[in-house]
Amino acid sequence: MMEAILTLLMLLLLQAVLGFDNLLYISLESKRVPKDQQQRVRAIGIAIAIAARIILIVVLLKVIQFFQDPIFSFHTGFIEGEFSVHSLIVLLGGGFIIYTSVKEIFHMLALEEVHHPDNQPEQAPFKKVITSIVVMNLVFSFDSILSAMALTDTIWVMTTAIVLSGVMMIWLSDHVARFLQKNRMYEVLGLFVLFIVGIMLLSEGGHLAHLKFFGHPIEPMTKATFYFVLVVLVLVDLVQSRYQKKLLAAKEAAKGAVQL
Repeated sequence: MMEAILTLLMLLLLQAVLGFDNLLYISLESKRVPKDQQQRVRAIGIAIAIAARIILIVVLLKVIQFFQDPIFSFHTGFIEGEFSVHSLIVLLGGGFIIYTSVKEIFHMLALEEVHHPDNQPEQAPFKKVITSIVVMNLVFSFDSILSAMALTDTIWVMTTAIVLSGVMMIWLSDHVARFLQKNRMYEVLGLFVLFIVGIMLLSEGGHLAHLKFFGHPIEPMTKATFYFVLVVLVLVDLVQSRYQKKLLAAKEAAKGAVQL
């Protein structure tokens, strides 16, 4: 029993470490529905994703080889690869996240946004946003589920970890969403972090598919590299914000001196 509890704690820690990118996506995606529905869409999306994760664990325990074995391959003069269901899911998820982040960045830079800074992101149907959250949650969950299966084969331990991490994610996603709502300047930072998440998934999917370009294999971006890039982005944003405030203060001081 003690061993099961220790494994459960390890799985919860693993879910917390691997779940940041998922949390950010959920918080940003939920902004596409009206404000009074955002908390509800996050709760429903994560709840459905928890149930889907539990089903996915049961399925993977039975047919893990189906997801891991190559289903097709190709070899040309400059590119080659062997694609499994797992690699295709990760590749498609990474591509979709990159598309979403780039689209939102261009939307923020659109001319009408300059004249109407309080505009909300482009609205989407309630069910569509929930579907996006559930699907991307499953894409993000593959690594954590496979890691959990490597630690234990006890179903109740894995399902308990998933349920507890889902409850924490609902609570944390509300806090992240409120923070972004109050500090809209950090939305840009969040979107670029999401863009890096997409690149990380593409590199992981390429590695799983054994993709090679001109004989050079695709290497996956590690979580350590991702968090290092995240820290660098945050530091750059903080330094730039402080420097911009100093420039504005100096400009106001110079303007006041001229008026005197």
